[in-house]
Amino acid sequence: MLIPLLCIQKQLNAQNQSQVVQGKVTSLGDNTSLPGVSVLLKGTNTGTVTGIDGEFTLEVPSGESVLVFSFVGFSTEEIVVGNRQTINVTLSEDITTLGEVVVIGYQTVRKEDLTGAVAVITPEASKRVSANSLAESIQGLAPGVTVRNGGGPGEGASIDIRGVASFTNTNPLYVIDGMIADANPTINTNDIASIQILKDASAAAIYGSRAANGVIIITTKQGKEGPAKISASAKYGVQQIANRWDLMNSAEFAAMQRRQYENSGETIPSSVTDVNPEIDTDWQDEVIRTGNIQDYNVTLSGGSETSSYLVSGSYFKNEGAIIGQSFDRSSLRVNTKSKVGRITFGENLLLSNSFDRSPGDGNPFYDMPQMLPVIPVQSDDYISATNPEGWGIGSIDAVTYAWNSVAVNSIDSRRANFAKLVGNAYVDVEFTDWLYYKFNAGVEVSFDHVKNVHEYGVWRFNAPDYPSTINEERSRYSSLLFEHTLNFKKELGAHSINGVLGYSQQSSTREFTSAGRSNLMVYNGRYYKTIGSATGDAVADGGIPVDYSIYGYLGRVNYVYNDKYLLTLTARLDEDSRFGANYRQGFFPSVAAGWRISEESFFNLDKVSDLKLKASYGELGINPVGSWDYTAFINTNPRAIFGPNEDVNVGSTQARLANPDLKWEERVVKNIGIEAGLFRNSLLISVEAYDALSKDNLLQLPVGGYLGNLGGNPFVNAGSIRNRGIEAAVTYRSYGSDLKWDASFNITTIKNTVEDVGNRGEGIDYIQIGNTRTQVGRSIGEWYVLETDGLFQSEDEVLNYTNSEGTVIQPFAKPGDVKYVDHNDDGTINVEDRTFAGSPWPTLQTGAQFNVSYKQFSLNAQFVGVFGTVIYNDVRKVLDSYQRTNFRADINPWTPENTNTSDPRIGLDTEQGIIDNNLGNTDRWLENGSYVRLRNLELGYALPEIFMDRTGLESGRLFISAQNLFTITPYSGLDPDVTGNGIYERGLDNGNWPSSRVFSLGVQLEF
Repeated sequence: MLIPLLCIQKQLNAQNQSQVVQGKVTSLGDNTSLPGVSVLLKGTNTGTVTGIDGEFTLEVPSGESVLVFSFVGFSTEEIVVGNRQTINVTLSEDITTLGEVVVIGYQTVRKEDLTGAVAVITPEASKRVSANSLAESIQGLAPGVTVRNGGGPGEGASIDIRGVASFTNTNPLYVIDGMIADANPTINTNDIASIQILKDASAAAIYGSRAANGVIIITTKQGKEGPAKISASAKYGVQQIANRWDLMNSAEFAAMQRRQYENSGETIPSSVTDVNPEIDTDWQDEVIRTGNIQDYNVTLSGGSETSSYLVSGSYFKNEGAIIGQSFDRSSLRVNTKSKVGRITFGENLLLSNSFDRSPGDGNPFYDMPQMLPVIPVQSDDYISATNPEGWGIGSIDAVTYAWNSVAVNSIDSRRANFAKLVGNAYVDVEFTDWLYYKFNAGVEVSFDHVKNVHEYGVWRFNAPDYPSTINEERSRYSSLLFEHTLNFKKELGAHSINGVLGYSQQSSTREFTSAGRSNLMVYNGRYYKTIGSATGDAVADGGIPVDYSIYGYLGRVNYVYNDKYLLTLTARLDEDSRFGANYRQGFFPSVAAGWRISEESFFNLDKVSDLKLKASYGELGINPVGSWDYTAFINTNPRAIFGPNEDVNVGSTQARLANPDLKWEERVVKNIGIEAGLFRNSLLISVEAYDALSKDNLLQLPVGGYLGNLGGNPFVNAGSIRNRGIEAAVTYRSYGSDLKWDASFNITTIKNTVEDVGNRGEGIDYIQIGNTRTQVGRSIGEWYVLETDGLFQSEDEVLNYTNSEGTVIQPFAKPGDVKYVDHNDDGTINVEDRTFAGSPWPTLQTGAQFNVSYKQFSLNAQFVGVFGTVIYNDVRKVLDSYQRTNFRADINPWTPENTNTSDPRIGLDTEQGIIDNNLGNTDRWLENGSYVRLRNLELGYALPEIFMDRTGLESGRLFISAQNLFTITPYSGLDPDVTGNGIYERGLDNGNWPSSRVFSLGVQLEF
């Protein structure tokens, strides 16, 4: 017995003694040496890197040590040292980096077999940003994807994929775990496992009639085989408005207004002559506050060989940086999957409940700069019968028509509650090892309640007297999806074929009921905010604004020969009830091909690991119309009195013409691309060029009201838009033993051209909306305004500014007034002199990400760049018109002694010259909206192994981040990232909510 014990003791001593291990790392594919492979002692920072011949030498503390071999593009290997002194390792190519699986709709394919244009965004990149919605979180992370942020709590962002395909609807299609539903702010972004963006016809045609604006496929997290794991994360951030308008205080304002009245020879008002030194209101300080963002998540997951589960709960809250604005969301997700024999079944369900609170009216970013500093927020001097709270609204001597935003927040409130269920359940049957059937049932149900309460009072000078009111709307939205698909995958020697055939149907309905009443009851100064407690006139409404069904037959075949030649054929036939009976069906085919040149025998470039050419062509559809646009509107308001008893009879008239021949908008997309992997795929490059022509776009062409069309112009398939551009993305990864880093960069060019706007009358090939013109041969919504040419410097210059016939063009102008260009030489300035002055669409978009880690520390930086946009600064238009508003602190009005300025003379709009200076349809208010922004900067620290051993943690990480830390831009407004006012006025900044600066602290733990 003693001898075996001695042998065991000798073996233990050997294992506890340090030893030197050496060896060589090679590639499984071609047995070549792999230099630069990280060889790390697991659980420590001790390690080395293989040399140019793939060899390494490392001292380890014992035979129980585990070595971790990792190299970009290859699978990581872990090997127990034991009593070996030589360890030779063979690494195989990693399918997650080289053969990454991409979800393309009803299928997954290897990335190297992909023929379409698909962008893949990792959640690790998107979730670094504190965002209300998925759209906001992916800005700058993928080429061809334009994101414009709303900024407010609970406000979603706008996404355009490869430009705009329609005059009316540019929203992409969202598919969440197989359910077609909107990924709005009610969806928890922390549940997301992968994001795929389908950009061309080959990738998106499987979704047919709804895919022309692009498709975003979201897959949520699933449990994995193994014991139960608990992961938790918490983040708290402070939110700030990064920029403010630099405005005058009360003394500066009074001095400038005195000068204004004197220049126009008018009597100076008492608000200027008798300035109250105790009143100096900074309206931005009164309305802007330090907001905060809180984000908490807990997940329980695990599974066995035959089943898995994931249950997550989250709470997100955003107290906005403007008073009265907040959004909070609670959600619970349950994802399970089980397998019994050849049958797999499961579900992905999300329950969420969110609240959005805000003032019921107004735009503080438009009103704050205008409000006069000599007006108090609230004062007894303003108390009146219509203003019982004494809100500061101005007076006859201090006139402004801007809204008191503090008063709006107190008097008018809006509270919205959205309770939502969205998810799917499925059954997958494996008939054979190459043939699968899947039934998928999806559901989205939302119960919405919006309540608006208006207490008695006013917030604007000379405002009409409205009674207190309450209005409530309750609605229910439901969408049901049923799909049957048959997937097949077969290998026949060098031939590989896979595909899907299926049938899909989806029905969506929204019903609403609303009611309201005036004259709320007030007791002891407290309002009773229920409809039943009000005593005034009651109103009620209700209807079904959404009610439609879509049926589709779909199919796709992917063929690969010898891993070299790729072919994809896709088609979908859709039928949609929203069109007239004549054109409810549409067919949407696509074809794509690829050639992996790197697999050819003649290709001998060692540094090029992978090289693929691809091209595609296809047709996609868009349906921007509502459920009832194909039919006429009936007006039942007419009454007629006739008969012996003079009875009142209800009549009806057709209030809107119908177009029974409405049909799909169609987008024909051509795409070519090249993808390359260099230096064992440590450097990845992709370049795509696309040409997308939208045809039969729906427009509302003008029709005379005398034809019985008082309800609005009917839709007609008459428009056409073309989008062309180039996308490029570059990623480089470098991994050492301690220092690891990667960088990626993407660029996008998009040029949209209007091809047709329909028959609008003789000589009219444009759509005029506000100060924009959408004209054939140009971009959508280009600025079409008067051109300025500096300021008049003398009376002689005014008189000498004549047309070819000697007519003085601006006879009412004075020195210091704005000079306009008389383009048509008719001797006067009017709308006929307008010209194109810039486009709101960027000529270049860029995004960049950089990650570096050293031992426990990591650093991430994300940049966004947008170039070539022209923005109409409507807030500056109000300020620099000098009328009934505060002034910028740095204005420099023209005077005979101050001629070197771009600001015209200051005066009252009782003079024609001053009125002309302030015309809204001029390029005076246009600015360069290009910018470069540090979107996010994050510093992380991974908790050391010794700490995790003591606490029982599997992993842990602390991080701090700064979001929107700085923006480099020539734009003078608060933020050049504007959402605009619809597609035709994309570059209009009329008080756009700016992106907030957020400083956050967070922790991520896994048990």
